[in-house]
Amino acid sequence: MLTCKRCGKCCESSSPTLHVSDLTLVTSKYIDWTNLYTLRKGEYVWDNINRKPIQAPTEMIKIREGENGGCVCYDPAKRACTIYSHRPAECVALFCEDTSRFFEVYDTPRLTRNDIIREPSLLRLVEEQELKCPYGNLVEWISRIKSEGERAVNRIIQLLRFDYDMRRLVNERLGVPPSHMDLLFGRPMMETIGAFGLKVVKEPDGSFLLTTK
Repeated sequence: MLTCKRCGKCCESSSPTLHVSDLTLVTSKYIDWTNLYTLRKGEYVWDNINRKPIQAPTEMIKIREGENGGCVCYDPAKRACTIYSHRPAECVALFCEDTSRFFEVYDTPRLTRNDIIREPSLLRLVEEQELKCPYGNLVEWISRIKSEGERAVNRIIQLLRFDYDMRRLVNERLGVPPSHMDLLFGRPMMETIGAFGLKVVKEPDGSFLLTTK
């Protein structure tokens, strides 16, 4: 019988994506919002299966990775998962010497923000963000910098500004903690734009400057 050797390689290399079957782990708070983030549709992500960067075909909810890229729920000192009794479906199914069960789970419906967020006002704000600054628009305008110059740069800054202001206002006016923003609105565009070799500098007057890394 094959058994896990507890080498930790799977936990130290990435974190799981949540599926609909994992919803109760979130609603029961076995997995806190603080430890989750959203990969938005169209966002560039690393495909661990095919080992290449791709644009996310659908929205996905993931457990955060730590500074070294491993799952934040893994304790390397103990070589153990801190939520083992309530670990997600991908983790239950994953076994490095036989990945057949993992791929069965991998193809099941994934969890989305609409499944998790119960507060109507927060859902409306999530929808507003997707309407005003969809990730596909950011990718499109970045691809047009060479041909359209300043016009493309200004449109990118508008998208970044909306994303930035949305998080700030939700924190200030609704009291939602900053640690929940990455689940509600995905990772800040000001950070993920680095994947395109760009960075944003916030000027003393509050304006944004787009430049290369």
